[in-house]
Amino acid sequence: MNKILKLTLILFLVCAITAGILGVVNEITYQRIEEQQRIKTERAYAAVLPAEGYEEVAFDQDAFPTVDLINRCTDGAGWVVTTTFSGAQGSITMAVGVDPDYKCTGISIIKHSETSGLGANAASSSEKGVNWRAQFVGEDENVAITKMGGHIDALAGATITSRSVANATGVAIRAVRSLG
Repeated sequence: MNKILKLTLILFLVCAITAGILGVVNEITYQRIEEQQRIKTERAYAAVLPAEGYEEVAFDQDAFPTVDLINRCTDGAGWVVTTTFSGAQGSITMAVGVDPDYKCTGISIIKHSETSGLGANAASSSEKGVNWRAQFVGEDENVAITKMGGHIDALAGATITSRSVANATGVAIRAVRSLG
C-alpha cells in the first residue's frame, strides 16, 4: 500500500510540473500564435478577393452553421466568407471570395488537419494545389466535384476533402446570397 501511495505521489508531481510548464509556454506563445493566425487569415482574404478593407456583416448563423464570418469588401468588390467544416481527417477553415454576381472569386484554406500528400494538397502552395483551387473561380452556389455532377476534378485520393471543400464553397455563396 505504501508503495502505491509513493508512486501515486510521484506521478502527481510529474503531471503537476508538466502542466505548469505547459501553462507557462502557452502564456508566452499565445499572443504570437494569435498574431500569426491573424496574418494568415489576412493573406487568405487578399488571395481570394483583394480589397481596400473588409467589414463584418450580420447573417443568419442558424441557417448557415458552418459559416463563421461574412465580411463585405469596403470597395464593393464582393464578400469574403470564413467557414469551418468537416474534412476527411478533421476540421477545415477556409476563406471563400464571392463577387457581386454570386460567383466564387477564389478559395484559400487557412487551417486543416488533412492527410499529408492527399487531402493536404488542397491547401498546398504546389502547382497541384494552386491548380486545384483555381477550378473554383467562376463557380456558383451549385459547385460540385465531377463525381457529383459538377465541374471540379477531385484531388486524387482525397475525394472526401474535395467534396467537403466544394460543398462549403456552395454554402458560403448561399450565405452571401441570403444577405439580399
